[in-house]
Amino acid sequence: MTGQGSLLHWPCCVPTELCQPKDGGAMCTNSKQPPQDHSVVETQSKPRSNSKASVFAHITLFLRTGHVLSSLAVLLCLANHKWSVNAYGVSGWMTWSFLIGQKANGFPLDKSLRSKKQKQHQRIRKEKPQQHNFTHRLLAAALKSHSGNISCMDFSSNGKYLATCADDRTVRIWSTKDFLQREHRSMRANVELDHATLVRFSPDCRAFVIWLANGETLRVFKMTKREDGGYTFTATPEDFPKKHKAPIINIGIADTGKFIMTASSDTTILIWNLKGQVLSTINTNQMNNIHAAISPCSRFVASCGFTPDVKVWEVCFGKKGDFQEVVRAFELKGHSAAVHFFAFSNDSRRMASVSKDGTWKLWDTDVEYKKQQDPYLLRTGRFEDASTVPCRLALSPDAQVLALASGSSIHLYNTRRGEKEESFEQVHGECITDLSFDITGRLLASCGDRAVRLFHNTPGHRAVVEEMQGLLKRASNESTRQRLQQQLTQAQEALKSLGVLKK
Repeated sequence: MTGQGSLLHWPCCVPTELCQPKDGGAMCTNSKQPPQDHSVVETQSKPRSNSKASVFAHITLFLRTGHVLSSLAVLLCLANHKWSVNAYGVSGWMTWSFLIGQKANGFPLDKSLRSKKQKQHQRIRKEKPQQHNFTHRLLAAALKSHSGNISCMDFSSNGKYLATCADDRTVRIWSTKDFLQREHRSMRANVELDHATLVRFSPDCRAFVIWLANGETLRVFKMTKREDGGYTFTATPEDFPKKHKAPIINIGIADTGKFIMTASSDTTILIWNLKGQVLSTINTNQMNNIHAAISPCSRFVASCGFTPDVKVWEVCFGKKGDFQEVVRAFELKGHSAAVHFFAFSNDSRRMASVSKDGTWKLWDTDVEYKKQQDPYLLRTGRFEDASTVPCRLALSPDAQVLALASGSSIHLYNTRRGEKEESFEQVHGECITDLSFDITGRLLASCGDRAVRLFHNTPGHRAVVEEMQGLLKRASNESTRQRLQQQLTQAQEALKSLGVLKK
């Protein structure tokens, strides 16, 4: 091969008269006779034809003899002068699939083979990644309908539904009564030209709100029940206006239905009315926000971040339901490093927090903060994972069980004794993105890949057994004793059915 053998200086094998550009441009500078030591010398002795079929013959010859680069040079020359090949039924621009779709063996283009290979490639692209497999004796169910990773979930206030959102541009509504059945039904709501990263039910369970990943704003979907028992999901005509300047970390809807909260990763929390108007802006002064939430009682909004405390504000409304102000209520002080996460109990009288200092804490927040009364620290437990990786936390509705998630693992603690009772390792194929108890406290839900996994809350049943046994010893009223005994029996039967009842 001579020094002219590079692709940019390859001898042109196209007839000179065909190198004339259609648009009057410059003639191909590559149109010179190939050198004598070129491996395909037979092309020099043949007369050049003015037909386009001759060019096609040159390409075929090069392919037959294995000179793919020569064919590439011809095509580059043709493409440079906008010359289209119309020989032997090959119409339009010569495509690269002609070269890569066939072996350099001299066979003509096989269109059926090319289309078959294209279909095979399409099928390969559409194949879903391997689903993470997880088994455990306390695994109650795995909800698998999403084709993308799930980022958030929310139980409805009536306990009938679970909403999940994923990067597959869908929100799915699951029926909780099917959780312990063999099949798990779900209804799908499509998110047009975007996907949701956060989802929250409205208090009346007739709508849900999502945060749009690309739109960076809130969108409301109304749920209309059909005659067949299903639902129709309709997005409202207009989304909320864009107000945040940093990525969103959480959203929430007050159970009273009076306001919506959005919190971003800077230091901003916005309080909205249901019409999309900002009622108040809160500056948390925590360097950055890691988590924020509305209390179940709808009185408070709390946040945690870089500072070693949890700050709580009260959102005040008048007797007629009109918004008044947001005032500082109290703080949870006791950690020595940044707080990763916090959660409320169902009655908002307890709060739990987990910190980078490697501890979790349970607090009594049923205080008269207007009289300068501070929350009481009830329990401190160790969780070493929190000192090295970010963690999530969920508190059971009765505050008896604390669930901590780090990476793809979950650990359950009894808050009365501060002891770890259960651990679930490598629950998901990705890091856990959300963790929540259902409203009964009997199931714990987690998500992190394309599935939601539900666990039986055995520490919760044990806590009920311990509590009922203690109350029975002090109960003097017969009706009270019967009620306590009934709750004790139900908890014992639940543990027995799971095979974890201690005799």
